[in-house]
Amino acid sequence: MLHGRAAEQAVIDRLLADSRAGRSGALLVRGEPGIGKTALLDYAAAAAEDLRVIRGTGVESEAELPFAGLHLLLRPVFDRVGALPEQQERALRAAFGLASVASGDRLLVGLAVLSLLSELAEDGPLLVLVDDAQWLDRASTDALLFAARRLDAEGVALILAAREPFTAPGMAELPVRGLDASAAAALLGAGISPVVRYRVLAEAQGNPLALIELPAAAPADGTALPLTSRVQEAFLGQVRRLPEATQGLLAVAAAEDTGDLGVVLRAAAGFGDFLEDLHPAESADLVRVGEGTVAFRHPLVRAAVYQGIPPSLRLAVHKALAAALDGPDDADRRAWHLAMAATGPDEEVAAELERTAARASGRSGYAAAASAYERAARLSTRPGSQARRLTLAAETAAWAGELDRAGTLADQGGRRLAALTGEEGGAAGEATLRARLTHVRATADFLRGSLHAAHEALLDGAAMADGARAARMLMQALHAAWYIGTPELDRTGARLSALDLPGDDPLAPVIGFVTALLSRREAPPSLAEMVAEARRAGADGPRDLVQACGFGLAAGQDGEVRETAASLVAEARSLGNIGALPTLLFFLAESELFQGRHRDALAAATESLRIARDTGQRQWASQMNSLLAYLAAVEGDDGRCHRLVDESLADGSAGTRWAVWALGLLDLGHGRVEAALSRLEPMAGGHHVSETRCVPDLVEAAVRLGVPERAAGAFARYREWAGYTRQPWAEALVLRCRALLEDSEEHFAAALKIDGRPFERARTELLYGEWLRRTRRKADARAHLRAALETFERLEAAPWADRTRVELSATGSAAPAAPAPGPLARLTPQELQIVRLAAQGLSNRDIAAQLFLSPRTVGHHLYKAYPKLGVASRGELGTLPLSD
Repeated sequence: MLHGRAAEQAVIDRLLADSRAGRSGALLVRGEPGIGKTALLDYAAAAAEDLRVIRGTGVESEAELPFAGLHLLLRPVFDRVGALPEQQERALRAAFGLASVASGDRLLVGLAVLSLLSELAEDGPLLVLVDDAQWLDRASTDALLFAARRLDAEGVALILAAREPFTAPGMAELPVRGLDASAAAALLGAGISPVVRYRVLAEAQGNPLALIELPAAAPADGTALPLTSRVQEAFLGQVRRLPEATQGLLAVAAAEDTGDLGVVLRAAAGFGDFLEDLHPAESADLVRVGEGTVAFRHPLVRAAVYQGIPPSLRLAVHKALAAALDGPDDADRRAWHLAMAATGPDEEVAAELERTAARASGRSGYAAAASAYERAARLSTRPGSQARRLTLAAETAAWAGELDRAGTLADQGGRRLAALTGEEGGAAGEATLRARLTHVRATADFLRGSLHAAHEALLDGAAMADGARAARMLMQALHAAWYIGTPELDRTGARLSALDLPGDDPLAPVIGFVTALLSRREAPPSLAEMVAEARRAGADGPRDLVQACGFGLAAGQDGEVRETAASLVAEARSLGNIGALPTLLFFLAESELFQGRHRDALAAATESLRIARDTGQRQWASQMNSLLAYLAAVEGDDGRCHRLVDESLADGSAGTRWAVWALGLLDLGHGRVEAALSRLEPMAGGHHVSETRCVPDLVEAAVRLGVPERAAGAFARYREWAGYTRQPWAEALVLRCRALLEDSEEHFAAALKIDGRPFERARTELLYGEWLRRTRRKADARAHLRAALETFERLEAAPWADRTRVELSATGSAAPAAPAPGPLARLTPQELQIVRLAAQGLSNRDIAAQLFLSPRTVGHHLYKAYPKLGVASRGELGTLPLSD
């Protein structure tokens, strides 16, 4: 029976009820040691009578072994892994050391976990319980949280229990506090002296474990009562009353920690301790021995025993455990026990740990790899080896997303390099390590938003690197320079053009494309042709070609960017390269937006934002929120636009330019012309995509306010850019701007003869219609205004449609009634993606693999989409117009 936990039990009951109804949910139960988290998990397991339950726990000694916690949780259901998509099955098997694959995306394992839980839930609702999550290895934590954030309609209830300060972004939290006075008194019960009772109630502060354990440790006179934080001392007192052999065996079990009784007994035999010596500890209810396992009653018992081991004995215990772990599958655990037993530098142990790190990295367990490399560096006997291992630690920490840790390790590696005297690898080897360390620092700076620092570091590092690494560092420097300013962009471009890169290097075509665009000495090269050449040279698409998409947009090649980005997105999905998708989807969303496919842009941007948040890529979260703010501005949604801008800026400065453009367009659409001009004037005309493409909005605001001269400089630069791009749609916008600035009907008419983008063409029709009405040519104005209204209503550009209706009324023509929203407008962005893929004939499982959802969630969204589209089955989707 649980005392005083009715509210917490009610939360768990609701979660289980949702699971029975086919709805999923995830919950983090969090609180201090002994507060009752495990008891609540036990309650959940008992209350889930009709649910399948799988249960795991974090093990402190395995916190540096990648996917150890996940393996413990999923081992009983691993027979179902064959039902997963091939790529996910392979990733999960590799994570558990059951298959050999090249390093992949660490979050692909999280997708495999989601699919496996969904597969299990096909048999009925599922409850997943994980205790002591604070001790899970980082790879297991990432995978579980990735899956938890995507649970939707599978009927899965996932509950994690953890101590502070463990966090689980995106999960609901259930904080567990101390019991109130009446519940604490009920738990304490009778049979103790009033003095001790009073002191225990006061000192335990409602902590259930303290209420249970402290009375036995408290002197009858009430003096020197241990505080709640000293509950471990109470346990240690119980241990010290046991026979010496029992204490020795408990010490080995505490150091081993995984519960493997065979390993514990083999190690303890060297100290003269045997299985029967565990009986007194069992009788005292400190440990529980099962078939091949030994488990401490509470983690604090194990902690008390381990911390009470004298230092010299602790070293001997770890050495004995390392000797007992003699199987080929035990290499990683053996290496860590050897490290714990080391008393100083030991090259043999360092080499073991380095091999452990390499295995962890190969399974995408980058955080564990970083820890092993770091410990190996500490045990290294030669400074050069120490510097090399610190470099590897810094790189794998960066891959794990631990940016602060990566920077610290890179600084340590840099100090070791500075102390070298030319041994081990010579000057060339040292230069390579320095370049790699600089690359780590710069990457961390860039991802944290320190663009100037990242840019300078990358330029410095490229000077020390060989051709291929230098090329990639300079391309990354170019990315940083893109957000800084034209001088930095020009300087980096000059370095790139001077780079002596072999012609068969996959990056050579990319660099040639970028440097040609920056120089503007000739017609812009074709992005599509460059991509084809780079692929023939063996380019890694998602890695090597992504930045070319950005420069393709800068050159106005929106159609080619859309095709390239869509191809790279599909490639990244097929490879399970989840981390590359926010960038690629951003470029895809931009190209869709510029070509007037606003619903497609919304779908791509929404998915990009979700994945950016999952992968901690704040700079892309900033970009995507600001692009979504622009779409809200088109629709005239003030509240949503401002909220998205605020969220964008909270994630960093990367989305600032798009955010300013969004607010400027919002003001312009609502007739707040002076505000629009004030926002756009300082940024318009720069090299950034949004700085360039906002110029027509600036021109309209300046002309409508009667100050066209305030747009003259920006328009001159825009006109030059449009001439360089040789894109018809850009020329159409130049003509519209000239029509406004010069009050010229000729330029309006010429602009409309060119095949422009839907939203921009409709705005030209509106402006021309307004001009015609002002010149009293109302009949001529009506045709243009009706054409504009039709497009604005289709794009749901409410303020522009309202303005057009007012103009039509002024011509003496009643505006037609607004049409009912089309079927696509009623779908959410995710429903739209799913419906389109289903219409292509993809199964729910295939769609789930592409969109990083579970198959049951895909089915749930299809079920909701059918009535919105007016269809009854999947087969009817192919008959619908599902393009924007």
